[in-house]
Amino acid sequence: MLSIRKSKDRGYADHGWLKSYHSFSFAGYRDPEHMGWGNLRVINEDQIAPGTGFGSHSHSDMEIVSYVLSGSLAHQDNIGNGTVIPPGDVQRMSAGRGVVHSEFNHESDAATHFFQIWIEPSQRGIAPGYEQKTFSEAEKQGVLRLVASPDGAQGSVTIHADASMYAGLLTGNASATLVLNPNRKAYVHVVRGSLQVNGQKLQTGDAAKLSNEHLLTLDAGEDAEVLVFDLAA
Repeated sequence: MLSIRKSKDRGYADHGWLKSYHSFSFAGYRDPEHMGWGNLRVINEDQIAPGTGFGSHSHSDMEIVSYVLSGSLAHQDNIGNGTVIPPGDVQRMSAGRGVVHSEFNHESDAATHFFQIWIEPSQRGIAPGYEQKTFSEAEKQGVLRLVASPDGAQGSVTIHADASMYAGLLTGNASATLVLNPNRKAYVHVVRGSLQVNGQKLQTGDAAKLSNEHLLTLDAGEDAEVLVFDLAA
């Protein structure tokens, strides 16, 4: 089964310094039909204005992945990490039993455009942790590149959750497939451009929820960047 969620149907919040689209219920956006998918709980597409950001705040018992599209995201936390996340990097923060962090756009003239993703962990109360890796465009061109997984396979970041995350760049005649376990769930989010998901056309910001499917096929891409999740049911 495949169901499509159009970009325009997402929740939206404009805080002036922050513009955010919510794929699932988050903060002031509440939709009982969209509380998450499997153990995927949050996909927020955020744009942070120059010189602004999220001040220090806390999280616990969540695997948080950041994926930057443009600009840069400065991260600081209370477990000793101070980094800048550029486009192409994937950051994983395990909140575990508690972490405090901040995220800022220190640029003076450009917004930071990124996705923040929350996945429910397999185990609560673990030690908080951090990891960041670079995945080049060449690695993602015409394929689904594993960028996060429970065991760090293929050089991906390690998440403490029963989930895997892939990123791909597809255009022209390029196509990519992923074998699915029909007892699990999958989620496809078109970051930009357009493509077909099992024959269904999706545009920028659209998403597809899949269950009881054996195969995912992505093709007919037009300058498409896509995130794919293999999830616990």
